[in-house]
Order: sequence, then structure tokens, then C-alpha cells
Amino acid sequence: MALARGRRSYRHIDYWPGFVDALSTLLLAIMFLLSVFVLAQFLLSREISGKDEALNRLNAQINELTQLLALERGNVQDAQDALANLQASLSASEAEKSRLEQLLAAGEGAGSAATARADKLAGELDSERQISQRALSQVELLNQQIAALRRQIAALEQALDASEARDRESNTKIADLGRRLNVALAQRVQELNRYRSDFFGRLREILADRENIRIVGDRFVFQSEVLFPVGSDQINDAGQVEMKKLADAIIELQKEIPPEINWVLRVDGHTDDRPLSGTGRFRDNWELSASRAISVVKFLIANGVPANRLVAAGFGEYQPLDETGTQEARDRNRRIELKLTER
Repeated sequence: MALARGRRSYRHIDYWPGFVDALSTLLLAIMFLLSVFVLAQFLLSREISGKDEALNRLNAQINELTQLLALERGNVQDAQDALANLQASLSASEAEKSRLEQLLAAGEGAGSAATARADKLAGELDSERQISQRALSQVELLNQQIAALRRQIAALEQALDASEARDRESNTKIADLGRRLNVALAQRVQELNRYRSDFFGRLREILADRENIRIVGDRFVFQSEVLFPVGSDQINDAGQVEMKKLADAIIELQKEIPPEINWVLRVDGHTDDRPLSGTGRFRDNWELSASRAISVVKFLIANGVPANRLVAAGFGEYQPLDETGTQEARDRNRRIELKLTER
């Protein structure tokens, strides 16, 4: 009875949940390892894809030579297997010859037949020896070819290393050129800033007595009323006097700026936000602002300023200095701005 109860309790033990948990854990571990492997393969493929065309060609040659090496190794293995079979056949033939020679010595009645059999086996043995010799020659030739392939692979690996070294050297030179270029650009900016400061200083001396002309940041600002009648793009007499002073200052400054600095004087036209009546020459403030900037540029060109050093731009009412909407704000926003900058 005790034995029966023990058997019944043994039957009630359920190992299946533990087996499922162990199997799930093993499956998760395998999936994690596969994910790590796939991620590693992805990162490795991205690293390898950045190589240049020369490295790709070298890698392709190495792959071809590796395949040839594997093929030759397969041929060598086949030849070695054939040689082993021939050696086994040779050993069997030699054993058979020895057995026949013993039979020949033991019985005279079967002597002639045994002798013929022995001669035949001797001929077969010589033939197999020749085949074995040819197989050995083929194995030697294949070994020489494998050695030559190994030398070619070593040479290609050296060429690959040299190409990678050249790439590293080129990257170093590129980084050095970038640093030098940044230094040169910074020096050019400093030179342009110095000449811009001289330009603004001279204009300040020339035009210091006009209250409607001022400096805002890196720009010299003329109020439109100083240069133009209301709604017109024709420079008035007072404005021509001021623009003539400006042209003389630009011509004088141009002599001091080195020719390698590609500078320009940008003339920007701005209006207030009041729409035009529509009865004049201009349909909107865009046309008025652009036409005024062009008039200033043409006047400067007519007074000796090179045309390739001037740029005209119209901004309409969309770049105001003061957005409060008062009459004083509109007066400030109607302006011509001059900015010395690099092309």
C-alpha cells in the first residue's frame, strides 16, 4: 500500500511548466544573441560601406583569390584522397602478390597459373605505381599554386594596408586644410570689418552735420526725405550732393582695400506700410523701394563707383525699424540703407 501511494504521488508531479520556462528562457537568450549579431552585422556593414573604390576593388580581388584558393584546396584534397586510395590498392596488391608467391612455393601443380597471376599483378602494381607517381606530381603542382596564391594574397593585403595608410594621411591633410581655411576666412572677415569701420568713420565725418542720416548697427541709414520727393524715385538736388560725397568716399576707400577682398556696397530701399494710391508710376511699395535703391546705385556708378561693387535690393514695408504704427515710426521706416559686406 505504501508503494502504491508513492507511485500515485509520483504520477502527480508535473515537470511541464519548468520545462516551458527553461525553453522560453533559452529562446529569449537565442533571440537576444541573434539581435546582437544582426546589430553587429549592421554596424559592420555601415563601417565597411564607407571605403573608397580602390579598397572595394582590392577586396574583390582578395575574394576571388580566396575562392580560387578554396577551389585549389578542394582539388588538393581530392588528389590526396585519390592518392590514399591508390596507396591502399597498392598495399592490397602487394599483399596478394606475397600470398601468391607463398602458394607458388607450396604447390608445383599450380605454379604456372600462379606465375601468370603474379605477372599480371606485378603489371597492375607497376601501373598503380605510375598513377600514384602522377598523383604525387599533381599534389606538388597544387602545393606550388597554393603557395603562389598565398604570396598574391599577402601582396594584396600589403597594398590594402598602404591604401588605408594613404587614406588616413589624406584625411589628416584635409583636416589641416580645413583649419587653415577657417583661419584665412577669419582673417578676411577681420580685414573686411576693419575697412567697414574705416568706411563708416569717413562717412560719419563727411555727413555728420545731417540729423536725418545715422548709423544703425553695421548700416548707414539715409531717411528717404533726404534723397527723394514723396512717392518718387528721382534723387533731389540735396540728395545728389550727399550721394556725391558718398561716391567720393567709396572711390577713396577702394584704393586701400586689397583686391583679393571681394567686397560690395549693398543699397537697400525701404518704405513705410501705407499703400500707394495706384495712380502713380509704381503699383506697390515693392516697386518703389527697389526703384529707389536702383536710382542710388546708378547715381554712384555715374560718379565713378565700379558697378561690380554695388548691389541694389528692395524690401518694401516688410523690414521696419519701428512697428508702433505712429507717424514718427513711419518716418523712420522710409529709408535707404548702405551696408559694406562681402560678395
